[in-house]
Amino acid sequence: MKTRFGLVALILIGLSAPALADKRSDAKSQVTWGIKLAQKNLWKDATIQWESATKVDPTYSSAWNNLGIGYEQLGRFDDARTAYEKAMELDPKSTYIRDNYDRFREIYDRQNRRRAK
Repeated sequence: MKTRFGLVALILIGLSAPALADKRSDAKSQVTWGIKLAQKNLWKDATIQWESATKVDPTYSSAWNNLGIGYEQLGRFDDARTAYEKAMELDPKSTYIRDNYDRFREIYDRQNRRRAK
């Protein structure tokens, strides 16, 4: 019985791996397209691509990081913070994500201090 259960579990894992790879591949394509749009200063369109990528693969930290950048460019600072924090949660060792978030916080916090005066 244990052997049968183990075999069924291995089959299920084997079948789900390609589906996960397809999701990541789709999300990467959307992130890449979003980057191309951002390079043309089409931030709203780029952000739509990155939002879609995070829906396709919610575990893709680069999609969340880029979404943070997009929201920041659109002035959606609360959303940017949330996206950056999600990216860091998913990939806490990424210095690239940490640097982006730290720069964002520095600017955002400075603006909030100015508004408070």
